[in-house]
Amino acid sequence: MNDMSVKDINPVSLIRKKRDGLELTDGEIQDLIKAYTEDRLPDYQMSAFLMASFLNGLNDEEAAALTRSMLHSGIVLDLSDIPGVKVDKHSTGGVGDKLSLILAPIVASCGVPVPMISGRGLGHTGGTLDKLESIPGFTVDITLERYREILEQEQMVLAGQTEEIAPADKRLYALRDVTATVESIPLIAGSIMSKKLAEGIDALVLDVKFGSGAFMKKKEDAIRLAETLVGIGEQFGKETIAYLTNMEQPLGYAVGNWLEVKESIDGLQGNGPDDAMEITHLLAGTMIYLGKKASTVEEGIEKSRASVKDGSAFKKWVSIVKAHDGDTGVIENPETYPKADHIEPVISSKSGYIKEMDAFAMGMVSLELGAGRRAKDDDVDPAAGFLLHKKVGDYIEENETLAELHTNKKSMIPECKDEMIRAITLSETSPEKITQIANRVDKDGVHDYITR
Repeated sequence: MNDMSVKDINPVSLIRKKRDGLELTDGEIQDLIKAYTEDRLPDYQMSAFLMASFLNGLNDEEAAALTRSMLHSGIVLDLSDIPGVKVDKHSTGGVGDKLSLILAPIVASCGVPVPMISGRGLGHTGGTLDKLESIPGFTVDITLERYREILEQEQMVLAGQTEEIAPADKRLYALRDVTATVESIPLIAGSIMSKKLAEGIDALVLDVKFGSGAFMKKKEDAIRLAETLVGIGEQFGKETIAYLTNMEQPLGYAVGNWLEVKESIDGLQGNGPDDAMEITHLLAGTMIYLGKKASTVEEGIEKSRASVKDGSAFKKWVSIVKAHDGDTGVIENPETYPKADHIEPVISSKSGYIKEMDAFAMGMVSLELGAGRRAKDDDVDPAAGFLLHKKVGDYIEENETLAELHTNKKSMIPECKDEMIRAITLSETSPEKITQIANRVDKDGVHDYITR
């Protein structure tokens, strides 16, 4: 470590400044992040800065400065030579959230380029890359040159984060994970937006989830995160629209990796679950609108639905799987995919309406069955997970099947059955219908979302 260069930026005075609740300048934040990524600032001092930021917060200007510093710690892709308005979507994660696999082909089939860099699952939430890699041969680790080639050829690309994209974020996230500073809205926002802005996008749609299965349990926290994300996007000249969506129960009926790919195929063929498709068409329609292929979001939604109905979205999905070296045979004939060794029903011991589902607990059941990971290096079983037979509001009879567990871990079945039953609350009376989409957040503020 070069003591002179650390002394030049005086990290102790900057940490003290943030500890005392004072605002750091753009240059001060940039100096800290640059020193850290160049190994001129030790982990213990960056940890102190993160904790001071966690406790005292970062204002909008500081959050934007942090994002800018992480963004420019690596390559920022220039896709200006590829025709069209490049639009991506980001979700803050949930249980059964396979929407990227459905909406990206829809949007691309409508002529809007979708450069998508995604992540892996950790804990109770699934990751888009794990789902993609459940398709035999599908390659997500590609060079930036191949990334551009596929985007030009297919109008979309589905890749993992490379070492060149926002390397500071990767290091800072690992440090936040072990210093109890993950749940800071400005730090979360900087992490998300530095990666998204590095993709070369022109506009962004955000799906910010709240509820038991979401990272943000409380709606008010989700609104604050959405406002911060939108504010950063707009500061960088990218039109950004966020929607707050409900994660009080899993999205769709399938949870797992291949099981969710299969449900995505159903969605692209017009047979998807209503809750997942409602949000998919809203997000896709907004992307089509931001991509200048529709004059309103409503027109974008109509185009999204039409692309599923006429088969162009599914055709695009087959084409993108082929471009990523995936086996298109299992996409066109998903029943040929190898099933888990053990498929076990979860039976209800009583009758009643399903009042609540603990989506977090269900996500943990999926993990225990083999579909998720506790640590970043854990392997996942592509065939593992579960299929729900009932959702909130449905009536279930005694001895009727609630769900179906898929696993290659036979020893986990009894425990997972018990956990699944505990995650479901029954009632004698029919509960209120869950509102899927609560709010829209854009540069003009927070708006109630009225289902059209």
